[in-house]
Amino acid sequence: MGPITRRLIALESKRGWAVLLAVFAFAAVAVPLLNVLLPPDHALHVPTYMVQLLGKFLCYAMLALALDLIWGFAGVLSLGHGAFFALGGYAMGMYMMRQIGERGVYGNADLPDFMVFLNWGELPWYWWGFDSFWFAALMAVAVPGLLAFVFGWLAFRSRITGVYLSIITQAMTYALMLAFFRNEMGFGGNNGLTDFKDILGYSLSADGTKIGLYVATVIALTLAYLVSRFIVGSRLGRILLAVRDAESRVRFIGHSVTGAKLFAFTVSAMIAGVAGALYVPQVGIINPSEFSPAQSIEVAIWAAVGGRGTLFGPILGALSVNGAKSFFTGAAPEVWLFFLGGLFVVVTLFLPKGLVGLASAARRLKRPTLPVTKEEPRNA
Repeated sequence: MGPITRRLIALESKRGWAVLLAVFAFAAVAVPLLNVLLPPDHALHVPTYMVQLLGKFLCYAMLALALDLIWGFAGVLSLGHGAFFALGGYAMGMYMMRQIGERGVYGNADLPDFMVFLNWGELPWYWWGFDSFWFAALMAVAVPGLLAFVFGWLAFRSRITGVYLSIITQAMTYALMLAFFRNEMGFGGNNGLTDFKDILGYSLSADGTKIGLYVATVIALTLAYLVSRFIVGSRLGRILLAVRDAESRVRFIGHSVTGAKLFAFTVSAMIAGVAGALYVPQVGIINPSEFSPAQSIEVAIWAAVGGRGTLFGPILGALSVNGAKSFFTGAAPEVWLFFLGGLFVVVTLFLPKGLVGLASAARRLKRPTLPVTKEEPRNA
């Protein structure tokens, strides 16, 4: 483990985590208050659309955090985490589709509109139970976790590592994307799931619901961060770091490399599933494009830009990159992809520890150094 890595982990364990929790608490309270209490023409008023956009960015931040847990601390670059995110989103989308009922275009209380349009005779068995929010919430965690467990057990047990593992994770998410595009799968095909009306009886178009979803996302991100920090600070976390730096040596001294990586991979997928479940009601749609390999690659860019191996770095990276994306896609959409590609190249070549490493280097430069004095030679 290099000196920079040790320094970043020390910062994470001493005061960085406390500062980040304070920021989470401030964001959960200040943004809703600035939206509700201040008039729309006030300079500090946060409009509802901005609250919704921030909630979306925080879901992305949770996804980047999930990837960092397995990439930054175990050295496993998964380019398929978008699949876990999308599965969690589909689970919540299925619940909200069931809640539409007779308010749909075809007025069928038993089948979603797209199934009526495609002449489905009855609800598929894998849609059973999704009329309950708590069942859908459980599936948003359990399905990505189960897929990650099975996939990870097969891959890690076979000692597939490095670029080969990254490729097969991309193959996994691409296969799921092709499957979900098919109308026969019963997930809305190319159009996906949309036209949601409410969640837990609250209208999704109401300002109060949007604020509630934003606060729920902040709370979920905070919990995900605390769980990840607990894992990283435990004995398992030290094993994961050792696996990242010298996997064969860890296996030689008797530790279960497969078990450590499998646990981190499964927890990471479950966090990504929660992020997807919170993302869908805030954007109002989920379709197979979320399985796209390009989406998962972009998540890796967020983590790299922020600083992998720090937990709070990927959160910063996700917020920064998506903020820039929101600006450039509006001001100069033809420039955005070039900017994103150039950013990744610059970070890879010159900022291997990302924005967090840059801040740490800036602090070291500002720190005063004592002048070096030469001792006079003593006479023999």
